[in-house]
Amino acid sequence: MPTTEPAPRIAVIGGGQLARMMAQPAVALGVPLRLLAEAEGVSAAQVIPDQMVGDYRDLATLRTVTEGCSVVTFDHEHVPTEHLRALAADGVTAHPGPEALVHAQDKVVMREAMTRLGAPQPRWAVVATEADVEAFGLPCVLKVSRGGYDGKGVWVVRTLADAAEPLAAAEATGVRLLAEELVDFRRELSALVARAPSGQAAAYPVVATLQVDGVCREVIAPAPDLEPAAATAAQELALRIAGELGVTGILAVELFETVDADGHSHVLVNELAMRPHNTGHWTQDGAVTSQFENHLRAALDLPLGSPAPRARWTVMVNILGGDDPDVGRLYDGYRHVLARDPGLRVHLYGKELRPGRKVGHVNVYGDDLEDCLERGRHAAAWFRGDLGDESE
Repeated sequence: MPTTEPAPRIAVIGGGQLARMMAQPAVALGVPLRLLAEAEGVSAAQVIPDQMVGDYRDLATLRTVTEGCSVVTFDHEHVPTEHLRALAADGVTAHPGPEALVHAQDKVVMREAMTRLGAPQPRWAVVATEADVEAFGLPCVLKVSRGGYDGKGVWVVRTLADAAEPLAAAEATGVRLLAEELVDFRRELSALVARAPSGQAAAYPVVATLQVDGVCREVIAPAPDLEPAAATAAQELALRIAGELGVTGILAVELFETVDADGHSHVLVNELAMRPHNTGHWTQDGAVTSQFENHLRAALDLPLGSPAPRARWTVMVNILGGDDPDVGRLYDGYRHVLARDPGLRVHLYGKELRPGRKVGHVNVYGDDLEDCLERGRHAAAWFRGDLGDESE
C-alpha cells in the first residue's frame, strides 16, 4: 500500500558545496534535508532552509540536528565514528555507516583493508622515524593518516631531510604516518559507484582526472584510450570494495593507471572517498542520474538511477579562485561564457574567492572531445580572470 507519511527527512552534516549540490535532487525527489553547517552563510546554508550551525564533533549537536530524521549522511568524512554509533543507538542510521566510513577517515585503516581484500595498491608501511623512512626506501610519498585533503598532508620525499616536516606534523597531531611507494603512473583515474543498503549497486564510467598540486583541475568522462578490460576491471574493483566494506551511498575509488612492458593498463588503488566526489561532478549534466541523486536514493534505500552517460564525452573543469577577491566577478562572467557557449552548464558554489580554492565548475558534453575540452577550459579560465577582456 502507498504510504501516506511524508518523505523521510535526511540530515546532512557539513555545509560545503557537496551538500549544496544535494539540494536540487532532494527537491526533485520531494525529500526534505536538514543541514548542520559549520558557520552561517556557508555554501549549502545558502540553499537549504532547514539548518543549524554547530560542531560536527559534538555528540549533543549531532543529536539535535538529527532529531526527527531517520537517516544522516555527509558532506565530508570527519564525523567521529563513535558518535555515529551513538546515533544508531538512538535510531538514526548513517549512510555510509561508521564501519565503512573509517576507511575514508584513516588512510592506514584503508591500506590494511585493501591488503585483506587483495586489491592492487602501492607498496606501503607505517613509519614513525627517519630510520623507518630510510628502511622503506626513497623516493616515497608520506601521508598523514587522518585529516589530509586536496594535497594537504601529503609530501613527496626524495631525501631523508624531506621527511622532517611530515614526521613532525604526524607527531604534533598524534596521527600515524603512512609511507607509500612513488608510483610511476600514466595518469590518475576514478571509478565511481553507488551502493544501496539493499545491495543494489550502479557503476559510472571510469574517468580520467588531471591533478595539479594535489587539486583536481578537470575530469574527462569516460577516460580516453582506456582499454575496455582495464575499465571493466576498475569498475569491478570499485563495486567489490563497496560491497566488502559495506559502503552505502557514493564511493569514489581514486586510482593510478600503470602500463606494463606489453603496453597493457593496470590500476592501483590510491584513495577512497565515501561521499559525492569532485570526479563525479560531470554526472550532474552528463549522466542520466547524477551522483548526488544516487547518493540520496542510496541513503533512503530507494532503487538507484541509471549511471549511463548522456553523450559520448563529458568534460568537467573546476573554477578556481584567482587573485581577485571580488565574488561578483564570477557572476559577471556569465555574460561572456553563456553567450559564447549556450550549451555550457555552470555550477557556482557561493563561496568566498581565494587563490586556488574551488568555487565552481563547468560541464560540457558532446561528440568531439577536443571541442569539449576547449569550451570547458575557456569558460573556467574566463571565470578565474585568466583571459583578461578578450572579445569573441
